[in-house]
Amino acid sequence: LKSQTTPLLLPAPAMASTGNVGAPKDGSIRGLEIPAMDGKGLRIGLVAARWNPSVCEALLDGCKESLKACGLSDADIIVERVAGCYEVPFGCQTLLASGTVDGVIGMGCLIKGETMHFEYICEAVTQGMMRLNLDFQKPVVYGILTVLTEQQALARAGLTADGHNHGKDWGMTVVESCLLKKKYPAAARAAA
Repeated sequence: LKSQTTPLLLPAPAMASTGNVGAPKDGSIRGLEIPAMDGKGLRIGLVAARWNPSVCEALLDGCKESLKACGLSDADIIVERVAGCYEVPFGCQTLLASGTVDGVIGMGCLIKGETMHFEYICEAVTQGMMRLNLDFQKPVVYGILTVLTEQQALARAGLTADGHNHGKDWGMTVVESCLLKKKYPAAARAAA
């Protein structure tokens, strides 16, 4: 895919070793401070697009790494693949409807091309993922990179020297969201 512009890429903030994953140590307000979490016993579904494979594989690896850091075993991480980002919401819906997962992460990479296709797919996928959050009342993490250039995609998949693998963040986010839901089981039942 051809890129039309070369945007300024800012390096990801350095991470402090304060016990919190993702805590910026350079004083930046960017990023996410996530405390260490125990996700043992959770079952998480990962739905990854096959389109833009090097980026999607790196994101998937980052997700699995952070889930394991939270105490999930390989048996508690279900990985399914779909053709592209447009199919990701359906893959997530299938796992959620099975009742075998506590939460899902839908991941893929959309890179802007020369037509409106990018905008249409971005909007459809975003709406589909949000709908799953509300309809299933289980954590659904939006792990879709929407970038303007291949270089941006590589950086956000941690495939460049100054990049950061956002898949790691998504893994931590789904565990945090699942633990929040478990903390308030009566509220979750009342909403159903």
